[in-house]
Amino acid sequence: MNDWPEGWSDDNRGSRYGRGSAGAQPEGARVMRQVRRGRQGPPGQRGYGDPGPSAPPHGQVPQQPTYTDGQGYDDYGDPHGYDSGYNTGQVYGGGPGGPAGPDPRGPRPAPNWRRRIKWTAITVVGVLVVTTVATYFWADSKLNRDVDLSTVIERPEAGQGTNYLIVGSDSRKGMSDEEKKKLHTGSAEGQRTDSMMILHVGDNGDTLISLPRDSDVEIPSYKGSTSGKVYQGTGRHTKLNAAYAEDGPTLLVRAVEFNTGLHIDHYVEIGFAGFADIVDAVGGVDITIDKGFKDKYSGADFKAGKQTLNGEQALAFVRTRHAFAASDLQRTKNQQKFLSALAHQVATPSTVLNPFKLYPTLGAGLDSLTVDKDMSLWNLASMFWAMKGVSGGDGTSMNMPISGSSGGNLVWDKAKVKTLVNELNNDEKVTVTG
Repeated sequence: MNDWPEGWSDDNRGSRYGRGSAGAQPEGARVMRQVRRGRQGPPGQRGYGDPGPSAPPHGQVPQQPTYTDGQGYDDYGDPHGYDSGYNTGQVYGGGPGGPAGPDPRGPRPAPNWRRRIKWTAITVVGVLVVTTVATYFWADSKLNRDVDLSTVIERPEAGQGTNYLIVGSDSRKGMSDEEKKKLHTGSAEGQRTDSMMILHVGDNGDTLISLPRDSDVEIPSYKGSTSGKVYQGTGRHTKLNAAYAEDGPTLLVRAVEFNTGLHIDHYVEIGFAGFADIVDAVGGVDITIDKGFKDKYSGADFKAGKQTLNGEQALAFVRTRHAFAASDLQRTKNQQKFLSALAHQVATPSTVLNPFKLYPTLGAGLDSLTVDKDMSLWNLASMFWAMKGVSGGDGTSMNMPISGSSGGNLVWDKAKVKTLVNELNNDEKVTVTG
């Protein structure tokens, strides 16, 4: 029995739209139209709804359509259109033919090391310049410029080179009772000078001259540092350190200039506590002691040999005089020796190149210094390097020439002092010995 309607056979099945149709003809209304997504292209070019070309041979990648209408226009009228890269096979950065193709951007350029090194060097230099400038202003702000040398009257003419008067005072200002006991300073009121030195910096070698504090000097006419009153000289003689105790730094400078004829360009002073702080900040100072000694007044207790002194020990070393037969003369030699060693220690790379040691050392040193109003950091650095040079054998260290004593005071050898001052004023190599 034939289940198909009359006139139909199996050969007609391909003309039907599908089974279940009750009509004898296909239902044209049920044939789906193709939707054209883009505008109609020009003649000879197909639109999206046109049948495409035949399939490519096996193994070939067909040309992928771009989302344009064939004239380079996309759905929004953009003449450039959007190309995802599939059209040319440039997927994931590959060139024509797929990922294995060459990079269309070309080979990656080699690093320009010369340019990198140049900019690294510029950056490093810039950082160093900024750090140096900042350090300069920081250090300059810490200087205590409290001494006005313009108030000193009847001064001798300045010679060649630069002369510094370096003073170590026994000032206990700001020290607690515990610190005074630890450093064996006592509790005397006021302040005196424990050490005085003239440092001449010139082109023919630097010279460091110690002035014993017991030196016999004449107190000349001077202008009071606080009153401004001029006190006339009476020919009165006293110890050199008494001039400092009487009217401070300006009278001390006046007395040194009057009794030597040497012009003092700059004044530098440091107290007990500041001296000890500098030594501790630098990590101690290495020094060789030729012969051991003890002194109950200064607290000194040293054995012979090379050793590292901390701040407390260093202060005892430079203050001791009762343990020596030469008393103050031996003390001045020890002071010169230690200050030269200290300058050498501060200038070592382990201090200069270590900011954790350099800045505390500078801070301790600058905070504890009292200088004249015209002192610059350049002058201070020049003084420091000159002291370091003297310790390295590039200069001369000596005591002021002594001819004898009078009433317990040390009398200078006037003839030698005159020759010494003439050599310093003319910046000649010193031939005089102490």
